[in-house]
Amino acid sequence: MRIGVVIGSVWATRKEPKLEGLKLLIVAPLDYKMKGNTTREPYIAADVVDAGIGDRVLIVNGNPARYAVGTSVPIDAAIVGVIDDTVLSNLESFQ
Repeated sequence: MRIGVVIGSVWATRKEPKLEGLKLLIVAPLDYKMKGNTTREPYIAADVVDAGIGDRVLIVNGNPARYAVGTSVPIDAAIVGVIDDTVLSNLESFQ
């Protein structure tokens, strides 16, 4: 799983029929300090938990993403949780 923040939405009038009804959001990756991860580009994820712009979210990629939505859906990433809060302990060991 990865952590990210929703920064936008995607609308597509023409798309693969299996994507019908899915909300597609643009997610910017966050690092473990909940700051922007500059080593990774934002990407599009299918939303299965009704996240919105500004929400910090949990994202799964690959097969777990397809299972979250439906095994035959052609997606790469899915938002599977909205983060309420995080707690880090012994943060100095990661710096």
